[in-house]
Amino acid sequence: MPIVQLGDEGRWTNYHGTGTCEAATRFGLRSGDALRGRDELALAAKAVQDWLTAAQAAGRRVRPLGAGWSPSNVNICSQSWLLHTRRFNRCFRIGAGDVRPGIDADALMLVEAGALVDEVSDKLEEQGRSLWTSGAGNGQTFAGACATGTHGSMIARGGIQDHIRAVQVVTPGGVHWVEPAAGVMSDAFIAATGSMPLRDDDLFAALQLPVGSLGIVTALVVDSVPKFLVRPIQNLRTVDRAALDWLAAGDFRRFSAAYALDQDPDFVQMIVNPYKPFKRPAMLRFLYREPWRDDYSHATPGELGAGYDALSLLGRLLDDYPWARGALLQYAMKLGYASGPDVDDPPVYGSWGEGLDTHRPLADLFNASVTIDRADLARAFEMICTVYARHGGSTVVTLRFMARAEGLLAPARYPHNAVIDFDGPRSERTAAAYARVVEVLDAQGIGFTRHWAKSCRLDAARVAADYGEDFRRWRAARDRLMPDPAHRALFGSEVLDGLGLTC
Repeated sequence: MPIVQLGDEGRWTNYHGTGTCEAATRFGLRSGDALRGRDELALAAKAVQDWLTAAQAAGRRVRPLGAGWSPSNVNICSQSWLLHTRRFNRCFRIGAGDVRPGIDADALMLVEAGALVDEVSDKLEEQGRSLWTSGAGNGQTFAGACATGTHGSMIARGGIQDHIRAVQVVTPGGVHWVEPAAGVMSDAFIAATGSMPLRDDDLFAALQLPVGSLGIVTALVVDSVPKFLVRPIQNLRTVDRAALDWLAAGDFRRFSAAYALDQDPDFVQMIVNPYKPFKRPAMLRFLYREPWRDDYSHATPGELGAGYDALSLLGRLLDDYPWARGALLQYAMKLGYASGPDVDDPPVYGSWGEGLDTHRPLADLFNASVTIDRADLARAFEMICTVYARHGGSTVVTLRFMARAEGLLAPARYPHNAVIDFDGPRSERTAAAYARVVEVLDAQGIGFTRHWAKSCRLDAARVAADYGEDFRRWRAARDRLMPDPAHRALFGSEVLDGLGLTC
């Protein structure tokens, strides 16, 4: 059977231990052994639709769960049925006869909804292909990372959901294959998956980032690029205030020449201590893209500078000794973030996938972010650090850059985006400091959005204000996909209802 019940009703806690579903009944969606992915999808989608019908008859709401990665509570719903997709994780090649004319089948892969980012990346690299962006880790399911708008960090690219070219989604009303209006897959392929085709630009843009509210996503068609190498440079440098003007203007070459290589970087990250950010050294990380060659010496993720978990070691100290926060944060940065290759070290290279790592679970984790228009960076960044430090924030502040992302509810909605993260140990002081940052940005008239999978402090009115016409289009697409209000409510939760996504 594609779906099996996993024990009796009980408690489920997410990967990072930041949220718990009480009185939840857990089910698992399992991969089969069909030779063709389309045949397996037809069986699984029918099973999911029957499961949804049973949940509705039992009066239970449902939540799809991948890796349970999100530190926010968007995947939390008590007194519900939970569908674990982690073991529904096969990936399949796509043939030239499976796509519409003009589509490059070799660039595409059919991915079941439970496949991890790491698994998708590995399968593509076996075929000489690569993802072009992803988050800092790779332990999320690909579908889950897309559903919450996990931001990328390549300067000229958007979010991970930009890889999606088609989606199979199951609702109580049917099994749907959703693509842009121009189409991607052949009618025969879609029919073999047991789906009805829906070629609609707005519906597709809604399903690129559904926030778990538009049915059960069972499969994705994922795009890729030819495999490439990246050279990382990672160091501790004191950054001049004037450099923020370069970054705000998009002069990444000048920033790179000042602090790393005199080359155009593809990735720039700055981790600062919000306590005196321009007097204490910042942790800088650059990636430089190079053509693929087979004769490079493979490096481990650690040797490539991956890993962002060091601050968890000092969590309690940061909270218990507020007078020493600045010094302790700087010590943690020196201890945990300075191990990457610097300019004068022998160069190391890796594929995009080799540079990703999986976080270990971080209990008592605080995750929050704001995404602003990059043009506002010079006037906003130091103010953010000052407010955050003054009110007791106990984490570093991380700055990354990306292009506008696809998807109607993508937080990276500016033409050029600066993503500012506040990730580290959980404390009441840190949460309060982040709240003050949000208040000050509003007071200064600086527009921003927030990551769906983090501690976003959002409500329906704010979502509507932040996303404007795109939110109206998202809701209109949702209502076309599920015209029955009872079907929409099936995918709700206290959190999602409060965001205006399921009501």
